[in-house]
Amino acid sequence: MTAVADFLAAHGYRAATPAPLPGDAGHRRYLRLRGGPHPAILMDGSEAAAVGLASAEADLRAFVDIAAHLRSLGLSAPEVIAADPPGGLLLLEDLGDDTHAALLDAGADPTPLYLAAIEALAVLHAAPPPPDLPPWDGAAMSRAAAATFLDWWWPAAFGTAPTPTRRDAFAAAIRDTIAPFEGTAFVHRDWFPANLMRLDRPGVCATGILDFQDAAVGHPAYDVVSLLEDARRDVAPEVRDAALDRYLSLRPELDAATFRAAMAAMAAVRHLRVAALWVRLDRRDGKPRYLVHGPRCWRLLDAALQHPATAPLARFLDSEVPRYQRANPRAAA
Repeated sequence: MTAVADFLAAHGYRAATPAPLPGDAGHRRYLRLRGGPHPAILMDGSEAAAVGLASAEADLRAFVDIAAHLRSLGLSAPEVIAADPPGGLLLLEDLGDDTHAALLDAGADPTPLYLAAIEALAVLHAAPPPPDLPPWDGAAMSRAAAATFLDWWWPAAFGTAPTPTRRDAFAAAIRDTIAPFEGTAFVHRDWFPANLMRLDRPGVCATGILDFQDAAVGHPAYDVVSLLEDARRDVAPEVRDAALDRYLSLRPELDAATFRAAMAAMAAVRHLRVAALWVRLDRRDGKPRYLVHGPRCWRLLDAALQHPATAPLARFLDSEVPRYQRANPRAAA
């Protein structure tokens, strides 16, 4: 860990005491630093960088650039104190412990949190995105869904890999579902309570924003789905409705019916991909704890498939995946 120690020393944190924070499902770890010039968080992807994982450096460069974009809009993203993207290291402003997820788990009233989250999201979506973000369109969503559903869920469920013909049909179903709703907005891609903070700041600055390095350009309905049809927690219908109504009221230029159709399309693709992601985390990464969220994802998928906008994907699933198999296999032995 010499590189990490040298990085911290170079920026005044040689004597800081590190304490681990809960990580995400990726390759990074997070350490809270106390005793330095200011409270800070170390985002440490050095192990991935050391083995040449190309995405590690790209993720950190994206984080720095997007953090600057968010702050330019008057939103609360962590200040980047120091950065070493080739080494996989970022030193960030510590926004505290009050994630929306932690507050909800402790029994906080969900409505104010979801309304605050949706108000910040409306500001983010209304502004032009920064340059050079990748597309989050039908082709990209098809590739991402195939990497979990076809590459991991399908063999686990059926005992064999899907044929090239089925792969092609799946890709076409995703692309056809998303095609009417491709957009040009900034899309965070993981706008849910674990990545949002409650801060003692005015207006939309009261919502701190984390984990945005995978942001892309696409349809804003995707982020609304991420928040209101959360893969990891149930959202009460009255909370969901209040937040969606607030979002649409803040963005009167949007047609409500078209936006709701876009939400259904985005939801169907997201829920299928994430349901299968839990299988990949179990079988490839040895993280079976995420499988507990599978039933919720499949239930949300079934609800989304009732909307006419999801017809191409619904037809593929009706043809290829019997309803009794629309669930995740048990954890790997």
